[in-house]
Amino acid sequence: MSRRVTLFHSPNTRSSGALTLLHELGADFELSILNMKAGENRQQPYLAVNPLGKVPAIRHDGAVVTEQVAVFLYLADLWAEARLAPAIGDPLRGPYLRWMAIYGASFEPALIDKAMQRDGGTASMSVYGDYDTLITLIADQLSGGQWLLGSRFTAADVLWGIGLGWTTSFGLVPKLPVFMDYVARVTSRPAAVRVREFDAHLAAEQAAALAAEKP
Repeated sequence: MSRRVTLFHSPNTRSSGALTLLHELGADFELSILNMKAGENRQQPYLAVNPLGKVPAIRHDGAVVTEQVAVFLYLADLWAEARLAPAIGDPLRGPYLRWMAIYGASFEPALIDKAMQRDGGTASMSVYGDYDTLITLIADQLSGGQWLLGSRFTAADVLWGIGLGWTTSFGLVPKLPVFMDYVARVTSRPAAVRVREFDAHLAAEQAAALAAEKP
């Protein structure tokens, strides 16, 4: 089985985290670039890949994987030798899966409600309980060590570090020192710097191409 994957990527989106993870893993991959500002993610053939029109998505060995957390889990397990995913039997496997799930199932829904200025519902009905308790939970977890799971850097740190970077900059998450220090540690790593520079160049190219198309 070949481990070469195709990442469907658009600059400065959730797929930037997946691209960062691929570099952290030392993975063999190719990019299929989308210009989301031009609506390419809402056109064929990408809707044949992901009918929801979202990135990231990957294609590997004939299979398509969508949803950010699923993509991270898949890639980190595929390149297990990089040790960015605790293996089954490792005491950190459960906490690792827990925090990956919290990101997609609780953190992002809470942020959408926050951004839309809407009530998330009662704590008993909300998928994340309540926003303040969730933020405190994350802050407490990050107070326990250098990385999300303590002293070990994992794929969860790529997910959370980049995610907290975006959400604190947009004012959706408070700029607590524990968050900002963590974001700085993750985003100063060579893989994150490389992707940030690549995305800036790619976004400029795409903006220029859109401008050239206007009459």
